[in-house]
Amino acid sequence: MYVCTLLTDPARPSLDAALVESLRNAWGGGEAQWLAVDETAEFALPEVPDNRWDVWADVQGMGVDLVVLPEAGRRKKMVLADMDSTMIQQECIDELADVAGVGDRVKDITARAMNGELDFESAIRERVGLLKGLPEAVIAQVLAERISYMPGGAVLLATMKAQGAYAALVSGGFTAFTGAVAAQLGFDENRANTLLVEDGVLTGAVGFPILGQQAKVDALAEITARLGISEADVLAVGDGANDLGMLGRAGMGVALHAKPAVAAQCDVRVNFGDLTALLYLQGYARDEFVAP
Repeated sequence: MYVCTLLTDPARPSLDAALVESLRNAWGGGEAQWLAVDETAEFALPEVPDNRWDVWADVQGMGVDLVVLPEAGRRKKMVLADMDSTMIQQECIDELADVAGVGDRVKDITARAMNGELDFESAIRERVGLLKGLPEAVIAQVLAERISYMPGGAVLLATMKAQGAYAALVSGGFTAFTGAVAAQLGFDENRANTLLVEDGVLTGAVGFPILGQQAKVDALAEITARLGISEADVLAVGDGANDLGMLGRAGMGVALHAKPAVAAQCDVRVNFGDLTALLYLQGYARDEFVAP
């Protein structure tokens, strides 16, 4: 059995009950269950519909996300998350570069790297090199003034952890940011790259080894082995090309507001919902959410 979930932006809930019923009838689905009024509904399906992606494209035009998943094993025991543009709304290196006066150059490299057009390791070296001489104190300034959290992240972690899940933040960004973000949101551990500092300023170099796509896959394998759970028990979420490895390996890999080239390679795409969408996809109703 499968479950079809329909979601909208929780800030502007607009899921039409007539759309849900029409789709349920067309696909021979079970009775619709509303996980959140006007926002999210789901219904059981005997099989994956042949025209799923045609319908997905149609409802995207209505501001609706559509996801079809196996019913069994939907509730996961671990969340493995990217940080930049996933748990937070910014790319940290772009914000540092903006302060350093090289924002446009770095943002262009970041966008191309996240879309899979550039080698990640080369791209991060080039971008960090442009930050040479930036005072280390700017990191705290950027965290305080420029970083905002993706809506729903704290609730996602609090709800899953209340059910015994483990939470890991694995980023191609920097430990100076992941440490703060992990502590704020309630992650159990975090992994990222290290910005090298000398005499209070950035040297323009990054510590080795550089954590890219393979590091995220390795984290998935290492942490699940340590916890004694399977990779099928993991919910992974990210938006960039360097997330594709872990998204493909995890039991549920979610492309969240992802770059087009990344989303095209993922079956689970959330373009309108926030991070609470990841709870709905596991079958949690809004009244089961846990406040952080």
